[in-house]
Amino acid sequence: MPASQSNLAPPIRGGIEVITGSMFSGKTEELIRRLRRAELAGLGVLIFKPSYDSRYHTGRIVSHDQNSIPCESVNASTEIPQIIQEKGIQIQVIGIDEAQFFDSEIIDVVRNLSFQNYRIIIAGLDMDFLGNPFGPMPSLMAVAEDVTKARAICSDCGNEATFSFRHHGDSATLMLGAQDQYRPLCRSCFKKIQHKS
Repeated sequence: MPASQSNLAPPIRGGIEVITGSMFSGKTEELIRRLRRAELAGLGVLIFKPSYDSRYHTGRIVSHDQNSIPCESVNASTEIPQIIQEKGIQIQVIGIDEAQFFDSEIIDVVRNLSFQNYRIIIAGLDMDFLGNPFGPMPSLMAVAEDVTKARAICSDCGNEATFSFRHHGDSATLMLGAQDQYRPLCRSCFKKIQHKS
């Protein structure tokens, strides 16, 4: 169990929420919104991201709209429960951004924390730039009580986009970037481009 909750704070029931979708679909924005609501409700919030993601700021998670919130950067998912314990403060809600970049142990980490009555809110890409399931995200979606699939707008046709297409031919799966390297596409436009390449 987390440290005893304030008399004014609502009771927390442990669980896992996943916010997923393509790039530019508002995943981090939605994560920040939920975490800020929890803070406004008087709950203790602690947020994590992989140290690999250093695009905007090492000590904050930042959306593409430059909305941000402080966080802890970690090298491995096993550091998350250690930091929670070391903080020695009342934590009820845990946020995790860019979960696709974490190791597979993130699944056991969040399950164990949820059984300790923490509410865990996770954001991450569901597919890589080739349209394949990305890292631990499929398993995190499977163990979650709630999954929100956000959608972007296809940059080619304006329909709802679910794919993150990379502009250039680098074949590395793990590659940070923004609009200069990726654009959101619907299934039809993604298929057309895949056939051309």
